[in-house]
Amino acid sequence: MDYRQAVDYILGFTDYETIPGIAYTAANYDLRRMEKLLLPLGNPHLGTKTVHIAGTKGKGSTAAMVSQVLVSAGYRTGLFTSPHLHTIRERVRVNNSPITGEEFADIVTGLKPVVEKINNEAEFGNLTTFEILTAVVFDYFKKQGVDVQVLEAGLGGRLDATNVVQSDICVITSISLDHTAILGDTVAEIAGEKAGIIKPGCTVINAPQPDEAGEVIERTCRQQGATLIQVGRDITWQRTAGDLRGQSFTVKSGKTEYHLTIPLIGDYQLENAAAAVAALEALSQRGVPVPRQAIEQGLGEVNWPGRLQIVGEHPFFVVDGAHNGYSMKKLVETVKHYFTYSKCHVIFATSCDKDIRGMAQELAALGGSITVTRSSHPRAASLSSVREQFSRAGMEIREAGSLPEALGQIKGETENTDLILVTGSLFIVADTLACIAG
Repeated sequence: MDYRQAVDYILGFTDYETIPGIAYTAANYDLRRMEKLLLPLGNPHLGTKTVHIAGTKGKGSTAAMVSQVLVSAGYRTGLFTSPHLHTIRERVRVNNSPITGEEFADIVTGLKPVVEKINNEAEFGNLTTFEILTAVVFDYFKKQGVDVQVLEAGLGGRLDATNVVQSDICVITSISLDHTAILGDTVAEIAGEKAGIIKPGCTVINAPQPDEAGEVIERTCRQQGATLIQVGRDITWQRTAGDLRGQSFTVKSGKTEYHLTIPLIGDYQLENAAAAVAALEALSQRGVPVPRQAIEQGLGEVNWPGRLQIVGEHPFFVVDGAHNGYSMKKLVETVKHYFTYSKCHVIFATSCDKDIRGMAQELAALGGSITVTRSSHPRAASLSSVREQFSRAGMEIREAGSLPEALGQIKGETENTDLILVTGSLFIVADTLACIAG
């Protein structure tokens, strides 16, 4: 297979990323399939120092921070994240470089007979797109000889394909209501799924959580004999300065104090950075020393596009992948804090399984105009469903059948002192970045 054929082959299996509301059960997400797939590959997921990250918001940013610091410290570092913005190769990186098309195709070609054998036997059901991709990741990292692998859980945690690893460090980022049709209707239920990545004897870095989520994580740590480090209590942070180029802040952990900068805006990124520092300190205690200089350098160089990314000025043009009520609230607060503008023009598109009304209620605080559209993703919410939820939130909108149409609608009414904000999902962010790139 060449690269295109390899991608088409993987996408030809059941892809839960494109199917809304699929039942989150062991029948659909059976980790024994993953173990059976990885066994003939020599169990490449085992034997490598592992940082496993789950959560509702901030897990990708935190993973990128941890990975960049490890690269700065001189470690060969594998990073697996999802979803991607432009190409599936973005999800699989070693020392910041995506897997090449040739490497991807070679691994998928080698996996194909193993996949076919497992699916023909169907002992534990059929392999899915994400499971096969995760096997590609582990095989690639092993062949590349990575020192540390940093893994972002795809969905939930307990039944996620990445959860076959024996993690040294587990990070639980901020938990809020998302994927409720799959993971549960309460924060406590969702926390139970996220806490499923906690392994016996590992170190757990827990971001500030709602009380009901924190209780679940603390209880799981006790049950698993895991060491709990609480961000906001055991490790704290304080912002010292910031502008549209980034932020300066201090992080205190025990008697150690770090003076840091990150080229990302938003207070929540400081929380993510504190969690990353805690994870790196925990790695140091497990035989992967991370010098202070590497932490300072790595955080200063981290790159994580699509999250409060400024893609234009005069007028400001900002894209952000907020996709639930909590993250939209944080986005609105950050926009108000960092930007000065005459009028805000929001372009909104999201997936059909999201809390559209909750996001609409938060966006109301920005005022200005709101244009709703659809992303190119198969799970994109219909205009009629978005219109209904915005109407229930008491908001007036206008519709556009596509992103280019939405941009065209606001072009003639936007002044240089205004702000254009595209948000609602990473999929509409990806469409926007591709549109800008031409």
